[in-house]
Amino acid sequence: MNVVVLLLLGLGLLEAEGRCFFNRTEEYCVCYNLSQESASSVIQCLAASVVEFQGGELERYIDFPISDLEPSTIEMLGSLVIRKIIFGDLLVPEALLARVLRFFSYTQVQELVFESCIFEGRGNWDEMADQHLPILSLRFHNVTSAPLTGREQDFSSLSSWLETLQELAVTGSHVTSLPCGIGRVFRALRSLDVAQNSLGDESLMPAFCDGAFPQLQVLSLQRNNLTSYHSVCKSVQLLHELQHLDLSQNQLMAEPSSSCQWPVSLRIFNLSNTGLDEVLTPLPPNLEVLDMSCNHLRAVDISLSSLKKLFLSQNMLQAAPSIRNYPMLDTLHLDNNSITELPWDEVKLLGHLRDVAAAGNPYNCSCSGAGGLQALAGMGHLGQGWPQDYTCHSPPRYQGRLVKDVPVSVLQCNRAAVIAPICVALALLGVAGA
Repeated sequence: MNVVVLLLLGLGLLEAEGRCFFNRTEEYCVCYNLSQESASSVIQCLAASVVEFQGGELERYIDFPISDLEPSTIEMLGSLVIRKIIFGDLLVPEALLARVLRFFSYTQVQELVFESCIFEGRGNWDEMADQHLPILSLRFHNVTSAPLTGREQDFSSLSSWLETLQELAVTGSHVTSLPCGIGRVFRALRSLDVAQNSLGDESLMPAFCDGAFPQLQVLSLQRNNLTSYHSVCKSVQLLHELQHLDLSQNQLMAEPSSSCQWPVSLRIFNLSNTGLDEVLTPLPPNLEVLDMSCNHLRAVDISLSSLKKLFLSQNMLQAAPSIRNYPMLDTLHLDNNSITELPWDEVKLLGHLRDVAAAGNPYNCSCSGAGGLQALAGMGHLGQGWPQDYTCHSPPRYQGRLVKDVPVSVLQCNRAAVIAPICVALALLGVAGA
């Protein structure tokens, strides 16, 4: 038994006949090194709900004939419980893929995943014209294929299927453009993930042209070559259903304030790790979640009346933003900044605020500084990191101590609250004596 098999057994996978392995529940089956000899082993995987194929030789099947299936075969395919198929580390002749996909029209497979695959040559997709597939989610990661430009006719032949596709991911695959005509085919697409590619500012406007992705709600442009906040805003203006936009891990440049208006439907906006040293404007007006963590922000002075969650961890903030600007806020993350004190007077007025994370800041453990944090912790609002990651930076007598251990009492911290009543009492006694 080789090392791979021993590893699989150690991970809880049981060996089936040949090169295929089940997990203990027999819901997941992995097959290695596809070949004609492993066909009998692959058949056993038909009882699994997830089947993964890793490595193998498909070139020899490029002329594999496909004829009309017998009714009994169609009935058998329709009874399979397979819902997800993963292809990994394969050289796939596109001509073969175009023919084999017809089989999926008889199954109940809902998700196809291709990882580290090379698509070779060009297939004849005319055979898929008017063919409906049950697949709702299609994912490609680290794949190599012919450029998308000039392939509008191929996508047109697949339109009967692609018009019903709901999720599409093409990540880590050196994509440089998305032609307008291709986007118009995806009439029902809800989620598009094109992270870790080479999309630039100039390629976005054609990609999201009029009529492209009309139902798109979630768009990830994470880790591309985007630099212009204004260009991104202009590019997605026609995505009227867009609710979630991820621009993280792009290097966005500060630009003069723009009149560009984001889609009013946008609710979740991720600008984390984009090199920002100031808040870019305008922001979508109806945001509920804003993530600007892992940047170089020194101050945040914005007002968003509908905002519920604000993430500002790992910046250079000297002070927490005014919470009065976010009357609906329930989550505020301020970890690893340069904040010395939380605005306790504001925090206690916001009944919605439930999750505050502010570990790793150089706190001034004066009465108001330590008292505010202790009060938040007492209300159960401080999240992960309390108390071990909340330490005092000043004054010197408390430096290095945990904030929770700083003594805070009315007598020590609010002498006016004690002295004032005494003075009033003495004054009254004086008046009575007189």
